[in-house]
Amino acid sequence: MRTTLVGTTSLLLALVLPSTAPAAAPGPNDWQLVGEGITSGISGIAVADCERGPADAIIVRDNKKPGENRAARVSLRHGRVTHVQPLNWNGDFPVDLEAIDSIPSSPGEFVALASSGRAFHIQAERHAVTVLGAVSLPHGADGDNYEGFALASIAGRLVAVWADRGQDDRPATVYAAEFDAQHLRFGTPQSQPFRAPFPTAHVRHASDLKVFGDGRIVVSSASDPGDDGPFESAIYVAGTVRLDGDALRLTTERAPKKLAEFPSHKVEALTAYDHGLLLGTDDENAGGSLRFGS
Repeated sequence: MRTTLVGTTSLLLALVLPSTAPAAAPGPNDWQLVGEGITSGISGIAVADCERGPADAIIVRDNKKPGENRAARVSLRHGRVTHVQPLNWNGDFPVDLEAIDSIPSSPGEFVALASSGRAFHIQAERHAVTVLGAVSLPHGADGDNYEGFALASIAGRLVAVWADRGQDDRPATVYAAEFDAQHLRFGTPQSQPFRAPFPTAHVRHASDLKVFGDGRIVVSSASDPGDDGPFESAIYVAGTVRLDGDALRLTTERAPKKLAEFPSHKVEALTAYDHGLLLGTDDENAGGSLRFGS
């Protein structure tokens, strides 16, 4: 699978790795299928047990019907996906989960977000997910459809960043606010528009995002013309979030730096893993795949 890298040899380029030649067994830079068919896509991902070496990740799926899987545990070993375990969902049942991230300093706890803006505080165990609480995002713009959510500890304070995906001529809207994970409370949000230069048709400007401890916001953007594609995706450094005294400052780039392009895949999930990015796709009828590197 062809991957196009863009930019200079800066630290940020370490986030996305070049492709390798096809091999009989999947390598660390290949897309690895984790489920077949339209109910097996990956709409969000978060590393569960560690950020380096052998680890487990929790993936969520944007399924809507009763009986369809909402979450799964994926075992990551030496550059390969070795096992995918569907998880039972205990508690308030979500519809159309689109993102997930771990809560810093709370092992095994996550926030998963539905497209409606309903956020679920969950505990992930070996075979199940248990809902500990739920809350709605602060009200955004009418018609917002959320596909990205991330948490980061910045200057010792927990910050949430989320995004309406946007659509074609309508840019995405990125939001940021301080977040109290114990009481599920958001501070007053800031917002900024974000527009991806590529893809250019059937584009969702923000299909997921990740925030790093230094405040960088990395966004995936994707083209989705329908259940059979063809899909295209790109990864960008979209902006920054920082604390200026007691004030939260969110900025987005008018000319964002493209890190990579991925033809034939709809990237809807990304997280940090082993000094790089772990990417997940929701390729609709073609299922879901993961790509990661060291």
